Amino acid sequence: MRPESRSVQVTEVFTSIQGESTWAGLPCFFVRLSGCNLRCSYCDTKHAYPQGRVTSIASVAARFARGTAALAEITGGEPLAQPGFRALARSLLDAGGGRPVLVETNGSLDLSLIPDRAIAIMDIKCPGSGESAAMDMENLKRLRPHDEVKFVIADRKDFTWARGVVRKYSLTECCHAVLFSPVSESLSAGKLASWVLDSGLPVRVQVQLHKVLKVK
Repeated sequence: MRPESRSVQVTEVFTSIQGESTWAGLPCFFVRLSGCNLRCSYCDTKHAYPQGRVTSIASVAARFARGTAALAEITGGEPLAQPGFRALARSLLDAGGGRPVLVETNGSLDLSLIPDRAIAIMDIKCPGSGESAAMDMENLKRLRPHDEVKFVIADRKDFTWARGVVRKYSLTECCHAVLFSPVSESLSAGKLASWVLDSGLPVRVQVQLHKVLKVK
């Protein structure tokens, strides 16, 4: 292993309730890596932009192994941008004793960097994010049956755009779940739910459960 792959830049490591994806509600061990190549208009984790502390991958994996969380998630920032990402993902998979490992990624970097045993939760950036042009649309061909995709929707324009992408790429058929989330500052979950019902799309409306529960 290359020396740089023995450590990662970390903003925080903590255990909380998983708030998004089909894994929502489960106790989860979070590893938030530092740095992001995008600047989405609605970002709620700006504290992960700066360089974090250098942390050994072995120590993070050992902490997961000792804990009782049902799963782990590598998030950011943008995890795939770090040279040590793959080593971290594999170490968590090995340390977890069969517990799932999720990887939340912004969709701009090559999804094939994620180990086969890990589960991608990939954002597809809508126009309202300001970063839609940064998407690597080839990632939609790299999705695996156990992966999930997420659209964060700010308004009707975003919804119409997301609906078109779901249909064009048959996303509900090529991955485990398609998730639609509202930008809470500009769109209510109820309004988004009504649009989904009218569209007939077999997608999941989700809210950020950890914010409802008022946990980290």
